[in-house]
Amino acid sequence: MNPRFFTLRILAMAGLLSSAPSVFAGNPQRVGSAAAPELLINPWARSAGWGALNLSTVRGVEASFVNIAGTAFTEGTEFYFSNTQWLSGSDIQINAAGLNQSVGNGGVLGISLTSFDYGEWEITTEDLPDGGAGTISPSALTLGISYARKFTNTIYGGVNVKVYNQSINNVSGTALCADAGVQYVTKTIKFGITLRNVGSSYSMSGDGLSITLPVPQGNYTQSYEQRSATFDLPVQLALGGTYDLLFANDFRFTPGVSFVSNSFQKDEYVPGLEISWKEVLMLRGAYVIQDNRDDGIRTSALTGLTAGMTFQTKLGEESKFGIDYAFRATNPFSGVHSIGVRLEF
Repeated sequence: MNPRFFTLRILAMAGLLSSAPSVFAGNPQRVGSAAAPELLINPWARSAGWGALNLSTVRGVEASFVNIAGTAFTEGTEFYFSNTQWLSGSDIQINAAGLNQSVGNGGVLGISLTSFDYGEWEITTEDLPDGGAGTISPSALTLGISYARKFTNTIYGGVNVKVYNQSINNVSGTALCADAGVQYVTKTIKFGITLRNVGSSYSMSGDGLSITLPVPQGNYTQSYEQRSATFDLPVQLALGGTYDLLFANDFRFTPGVSFVSNSFQKDEYVPGLEISWKEVLMLRGAYVIQDNRDDGIRTSALTGLTAGMTFQTKLGEESKFGIDYAFRATNPFSGVHSIGVRLEF
């Protein structure tokens, strides 16, 4: 099948899916009832510092979360590794790694892996309520494989297929979902739209859901398997735009704004600004505003403020090295800190 036709058809399907009422309107009454909340966490340092509003300007590996269309700008090979100290003080770490490779004819293949490490917990039972039965190490993992391409000088699009797995001791669950995105790019005005996490339902299974009970009217026991409830994935529709203001001495000011419609929580509005000098040093900041008109209550530990910086330099004629840092303010805990390293060649 022609890859251009295939990708266009996938994007058209995503557009139809985005017309569903559950996607276009936030649903705070359903907060906490979706599976896989890890799919909503941006693990990449550069875009995290800008509140992920850069749906239209994101480039390279980090576009695997923000807007998969941005991976189409990879000209050779790019590798990116990022570490996040999530809710500092909670001992939760997020590690993400990704690789993009240009395959010719404007196409780019990518692979990304995000791992959530929740540390070790004491096992407690009815007989040992204070622990002493060992420890468990909950974890979650998301693997993505993507394809994006340049269609015209201004239009880029892509699709990302993801496998999500969560496990805790002897219980685990797996779900399959996909993202699709489009970017419209001119010299100064840029626009992007993406649909995330459209896929299968999710449920848990494993020996941990079984329980051994005595058989009625008998003198022996039997193992009974409990059924896990089925949950939907947290679908998001996001769109945003930026405008580049170019000044003397290679300064660039880029204001931007995005809107995120959530199927399982409140919608979000994100205004922000990035300042760049010679595309070597970049400072950025944003404020994530939850739509609290229904109850006036903040329902997230993230308080809204995000900020970050990037330093990047060329290594020879075709290679580039960059370091990114991002901070997201929270209450409680001591914020979210992310640092990333990028290599392009």
